[in-house]
Amino acid sequence: MAKDPKFTAREITQIGWYTARMAKRGIAGENVHLGDLQKKVDRIIDGAREREAQQAADQAEVEKAARKARAENGKTRK
Repeated sequence: MAKDPKFTAREITQIGWYTARMAKRGIAGENVHLGDLQKKVDRIIDGAREREAQQAADQAEVEKAARKARAENGKTRK
């Protein structure tokens, strides 16, 4: 299983809400369908992974631009 990303407060709340709904349905019996709620939780987790990957890519781009700017500033000072 892949490592879970860091969740925002909203994502934590949504996952908690869906988990509580699944527990409530679980009380109703073993034959109750939980797939729809499980899919919603999976979508939240997938969205958090995508967000974290995008943030990492953005951070790498910012660092690359900063290195380039430092290199250009070093050339013009000499």
